Formats: sequence, C-alpha cells, structure tokens
Amino acid sequence: MRVEEIYRRDLNLLVALQVLVEERSVSKAAERLNLSQSAMSRVLGRLRSLLSDPVLTRQGQHLVPTEKALSINKALEEPLGSLRQLLSPIDFDPKSCDQTFTIVTTDYAMQTILPFALPRIYQEAPHVAFELLPLQDDRLKEQLTYGRADLAICRPTHSIEPLQYGALGRVGVSCLLSKHHPLANQQMCLDDYLHYPHAMIAISDGVKALIEQALEDKPKRRMVLSAYHLEAALAIIDMMPLIITVPADLAHLVSERYDLVVKPLPFHFTPFDYSMIWHPRCDHSPAQEWLRSIVKEECGKLIANRVVEMGLDTSTDSIP
Repeated sequence: MRVEEIYRRDLNLLVALQVLVEERSVSKAAERLNLSQSAMSRVLGRLRSLLSDPVLTRQGQHLVPTEKALSINKALEEPLGSLRQLLSPIDFDPKSCDQTFTIVTTDYAMQTILPFALPRIYQEAPHVAFELLPLQDDRLKEQLTYGRADLAICRPTHSIEPLQYGALGRVGVSCLLSKHHPLANQQMCLDDYLHYPHAMIAISDGVKALIEQALEDKPKRRMVLSAYHLEAALAIIDMMPLIITVPADLAHLVSERYDLVVKPLPFHFTPFDYSMIWHPRCDHSPAQEWLRSIVKEECGKLIANRVVEMGLDTSTDSIP
C-alpha cells in the first residue's frame, strides 16, 4: 500500500482498536476517548469495515477480541508507542545531550566572548561538541540556512531577515600601540590618529566601515595592513608606529598578554551591538534553546562586566 493510500484511511480507528481491545467494552472505550456510546458504536462499525472483521464478539456478558483484532493490536504496540513518544513534550536533559553544535563567528568572538561560555556549557552538558567556523559576513544567511550552522555570534552588517537574533551587549572600540610608539606616553589627538599608519583586523566586525563613516569629512588614514588575524598586525607593531583599532575588550586582553598600550579613540564613536543570530528552524529546538540561553546569559554578563571594568561609556567612546 502506498503512502498516499494510507493517508486516505482513518488512522484514528487504529487507536480506537487498541482502546477497545484493552477495555473489551464499548462504553468504557467511549469514556476513554471522550465519545458518546453511540459515537463509539459507529467507530466500531467503521473499524469492522476497515478490517473486514468483527473486532469484538460477544461471549455471554463479555466482549472478546477476535484473533485478527489481537494480532493487529500486538503489531500496533511499537508504532503507536513511537507516535506517543514523538508527540509528547520533549524533556531536554543537557547531561545526556551528545549533539554537535556548529557556530559561525568572528575571530574576535572566538577569542573574547565564546570561550567564557564554554566552561558552563561543558559543566551542564559534558557530552556535547562544537564546530567553530569563520563567519562569512556577506554569506551569513546562507551559512545559517543552507550551511546548517546552528548559531552565529557577530555584529551583522547586512539585513538578516528572516533570521532571528538576540542582543548580547554593546562593544566599544580602542586602539593598540606598541610601548615604543611615539604616542605611548601621551594623549592621542585626532590629528595623531590620522597621521600614523594603521592596521585593521577582520575581527572588528565592520568597525572599519563605522570608523570611516565617523571620519567621512577627514583625511584618509594610511592603511598598511588589513588582515583576518590579529597576530599579523602584532608581528609588525614594534617595527613601525602602528595603530591597531579593535574592539575595546580585545584591546585590553591583548595589551596584558603582549605588553602593549591601549588608547581610546580621539573622536566620537558609538559602540555597536553584538548579537547571536539563528535560523527560524532552530526556534523551538530544546537543545538550541538551551544553548542560546547559556550564550546569552554568560556572554551578555561578560560584555556588561567588561564595560564596567574598563570604564567604557556605551553611548559614546571618545575623548573630548
């Protein structure tokens, strides 16, 4: 029998069969199925027609299932049990979850945001795994729609409809300088910022475009390096008076690790929102909902704490 032929059958009758066999009473079966006794009798009639079998026969004061009814009922135990499980609410248990989650994100988020959520994730779900892939900003929709990525952590620079998103917090921008830089021990003004050579890193999530917008009426900066990884700029930061503009929290983390100097931007710059983004197909997945809740709570708290610790102003990040 083809699938479309099964579709044309009233499969609810098979559920009625199981109840009738268990109860061996039309009235009790009617009560369980919330039907009147006359409606249940009509169901029994349709069931007899479907199976070409009496289903129940009377022996004295009792109804007894036929051999065919018992045989079909036994065969129904596994598929109906599977349907009950399939249609029941899913109780998600992180400790037993062994799913592999694919997250696309920027190098910045890989270094300064996501790692701070991983300890709690593995504490609650020790059997999960992660595949972290580089964000392709102009292909974000495709990565989440066709690439089957579960989540993106980034600052979207294009329209993301119909994707879903949740804000994690606001990120400011600062400058990294070598301790040998001429400005290392003095305040950096706008003319200084425009005069010295620059490096821009892809981790800054479109910061280059935001800065150019803020400086649109000013002379062009001399860009000597554009790279995806910060290490490329750090390799030459002592060789020339380089200014590396990156998200503020990354600047502070890197400055401690490499003994560098952090300077605020010498002009008005509004911090930008960092978000987690996902496809609507992931909206109601218990595992995905759990993952998003951990990322939002841990990463959002992290970004907020850094804003306070660094004394960043989330409405402006500038020097008068």
